[in-house]
Amino acid sequence: MSSPINGSFLGGSFLGAFSIATLALASTALAQSPVKIGVLEDQSGEFAAATLPKVHGIELAAEEINKAGGIAGRKIELVVYDTQSDNTRYQEMMRRVLQRDKVDVVFAGFSSASREAYRPIVNQFNGLAFYNNQYEGGVCDANMIVTGAVPEQQFSTLIPWMMEKYGKKVYTIAADYNFGQISAEWVRQIVKENGGEMVGEEFIPLGVSQFSQTIQNIQRVKPDILMTLLVGTAQASYYEQAAAANLQVPMGSSVNVGQGYEHKRFTPPSLANMHVTTNYIEEVDTPESKAFVTKWRAKFPNEPYINQEAENSYHAIYLYKQMVERAGSTDREKIRGVIAQGDVCVDAPEGKVCIDPKSQHASHTIYLAQVGADHSISFPKVWNDIKPYWLGEAGCDLTKSDPSAQYTPSNPPPKG
Repeated sequence: MSSPINGSFLGGSFLGAFSIATLALASTALAQSPVKIGVLEDQSGEFAAATLPKVHGIELAAEEINKAGGIAGRKIELVVYDTQSDNTRYQEMMRRVLQRDKVDVVFAGFSSASREAYRPIVNQFNGLAFYNNQYEGGVCDANMIVTGAVPEQQFSTLIPWMMEKYGKKVYTIAADYNFGQISAEWVRQIVKENGGEMVGEEFIPLGVSQFSQTIQNIQRVKPDILMTLLVGTAQASYYEQAAAANLQVPMGSSVNVGQGYEHKRFTPPSLANMHVTTNYIEEVDTPESKAFVTKWRAKFPNEPYINQEAENSYHAIYLYKQMVERAGSTDREKIRGVIAQGDVCVDAPEGKVCIDPKSQHASHTIYLAQVGADHSISFPKVWNDIKPYWLGEAGCDLTKSDPSAQYTPSNPPPKG
């Protein structure tokens, strides 16, 4: 009887030892396998000037983290594609990185049109994407984490400040697609809330580069403030044309300077008297910003400018690192569980950045950057810890449900 007992015991020991060894090997392999991050950004085409620094920010952060031991001992591997400012390529490349390359997370998109082109694909494959851009706000989607600033952070600070200083008559010119249209809606709402008057509004198709009629329209109604929400190389032609026409209305924006660094690219005084609320630009004069600029220039000495999207992309890698390490996994649901705790924060070059658990958008330090006649930058006002409050207050709560939708002030989340 001893033989069967011994045989069973020995067989169980062997199988148990084999299982333990197999699990150990699998665990070791997992620990050693890289964390794969897809990077879909416009390194050529219409938006390349503003977007190339995003890729560099990701590369800098990944290099630093890898030198320090990686994410929970796993090295970061970047899978980078040039989307060429083409929304169709965003869709093609998103399918590729999620299906073929099997990345753990994707950092993707500059324009809102590109984001909305790829977002359904991320949802289809239950992926996770970081959108590291300033945008018009309103996306309530558990598959998305947004590190860029949104209108309630930028306009609720900028517009009341400008109306108090310059007057209450406001004119808006905006790019004619979802970014410009929804951003202009935010301008209208905040102007009204603060007792101002909209005296004009124009939507300019992307690719338009001649603005003589628009300039005449602005001159005719004589606004106190001109809100400029223009996007891309062609539309940026407006500023030098307006300066040539001696149009001197104080300007406000959520995108100029902070994205396309027009104050560096254009001849003074075309950006004079521009006011921008941004969460970061390289002129921010703090020890943390100076240290960031120094190490950036050491790696990328020929970078024309370190914009807000560059800093967003840099600190987003550190946010993701924290999420994965706290979750013990790259699994999206486990990462969402970490976000839901409400304390995912990093000390970024701009200051402290935290992810709001309801909307999965970031809080920011908001700097009011004012452009002088010589295109120098000053900061007459800084607002600390400005939260992305609107979505959560309006009814978006990703800790409870995931509508995967975009909302606006006139089309908020359904109640209940």
